[in-house]
Amino acid sequence: MSKTWKAFATVDPFAEMTAAAPGKLQNLVGGSWVDAKSYRDDIVDPINGDAFLEVPDTKDFAPFIDGLRSCPKSGLHNPLKNNDRYVYLGRVCARAAALMATPEVEEYFTKLVQRLMPKSWQQCLGEITVTRVFLENFAGDGVRFLARGFSNPGDHPGQESRGYRWPYGPVVVVAPFNFPIEIPALQTMGALFMGNRPLVKVDSKVSAVFEQFLRMLIHCGLDPNDLDYIHCRGENMGELINSATDTIRQVQFTGSSSVAEHVAATLRGKVRLEDAGFDWKIIGPDYDSQWLDYVAWQCDEDAYNASGQKCSAQSILFVHRNWSENLYPKLAELAGRRSLEDLTVGPILSWTNEQIRNHIDTVLAVPGARLLFGGNALTGHTIPDCFGAWQPTAVEVPIAALDGDEHFDLLTTELFGPFQVVASWDDDDLDTVLELCERMQNHLTAAVVSSDIEFQNKVLGATVNGTTYCGMRARTTGAPQNHWFGPSGDPRGAGIGTPEAIRITWSAHREIIADQGPAPDGWTIPPVR
Repeated sequence: MSKTWKAFATVDPFAEMTAAAPGKLQNLVGGSWVDAKSYRDDIVDPINGDAFLEVPDTKDFAPFIDGLRSCPKSGLHNPLKNNDRYVYLGRVCARAAALMATPEVEEYFTKLVQRLMPKSWQQCLGEITVTRVFLENFAGDGVRFLARGFSNPGDHPGQESRGYRWPYGPVVVVAPFNFPIEIPALQTMGALFMGNRPLVKVDSKVSAVFEQFLRMLIHCGLDPNDLDYIHCRGENMGELINSATDTIRQVQFTGSSSVAEHVAATLRGKVRLEDAGFDWKIIGPDYDSQWLDYVAWQCDEDAYNASGQKCSAQSILFVHRNWSENLYPKLAELAGRRSLEDLTVGPILSWTNEQIRNHIDTVLAVPGARLLFGGNALTGHTIPDCFGAWQPTAVEVPIAALDGDEHFDLLTTELFGPFQVVASWDDDDLDTVLELCERMQNHLTAAVVSSDIEFQNKVLGATVNGTTYCGMRARTTGAPQNHWFGPSGDPRGAGIGTPEAIRITWSAHREIIADQGPAPDGWTIPPVR
């Protein structure tokens, strides 16, 4: 098979990225790829702990701040300026999508994601597919159509009110480790589509993936001056943002709630967030044995794919007692199939085993809590201690333990790993379950598993999650192209991928009122009254 990716790639996940031949990364700034003055020594292979990448430890922010300042508030383009860029970006998307559709480039990015964020091949391939389809969606005239505005007639001849989607200009994208190509690609391209010039930072553990994606885009015709890309520590990026607060006009941040709140305060609200998820699934009373296997499989997928390292992962499962006797053993059976060998469970990049054990032990200390399955660290592996390696785990807690203040915060804390809380409920508990959903602070995704339309509507009408699936095939994760993927109820909530999400996240409304005349017949300056 030819290696088409060799035309743009600078790291080789098949033969390089080893201790003997580490991959070397660069920053993109001012239209050029440049080496950093220093490189990090703490980015290690998540499978064996080897130093396999040379990642810049950037501390000189001046060139990146200059890049932000180089972009006017009116953006690189807008409906009245440089609007040929809409077509140009559509062409870039078309070329890049076609390249990603080739088997060798598809395999390259799939392998690269798996080397840095280890998860099953199918999960990695799914991420590449979503990114490619996104580019296909905005090929040709797709970008130009995002800028569609509207007009209203005025109140006299010659007057017309026109509404435009207007860029912010200098913006920042901060992306996490768990989807190293999909999230930064969709957000960065969305920012570019609307006319902004983004500075992009991706978690350094996986930042090599998006660097190679950018190199591919430039290979496909993207002007390297359209954006900057920085490899740096999180705290250093915080310093950069703080230093450029007066210049940055919008930040899209995906990551932890604590950092999100800090960024929001620093930027005085100039931020769009996708910060955390503690996502619920409610299985209704209409048990159907024909659906048992499917519902159990989907619950397993939602909770444990990518080792639970998804902000849309199923964090709490409310199971009606009509299901629990048959469902719980099936969940344990499916969880037991997962293994390190096929990376259906694997390294946990943001929680150590000690942190995971402490959390689970604390949950198990809640009165009435019991371990359904899992509960132990994985064995027989070389995953370094700085990462976690844990069995898919579920702990059942009584509804009464959730209902109240003593344990609620603990039981609704997101463990970003293969762990879920399970609670059985009866018919007279539904109001309590809905009150618990109301009390939760993160409203990203949710699922209502039921064929009962009346039950569906009762749950949906009382909840606010940004994306909620309903029906017997309902899920919390696996985002299709029409998945909004932004929390509801937070005015800072950012969507991703869809035309509506791009427009809302990456542009503002601007009204221009044309008032050309003519003046009314016989008009004179009115008298003072």
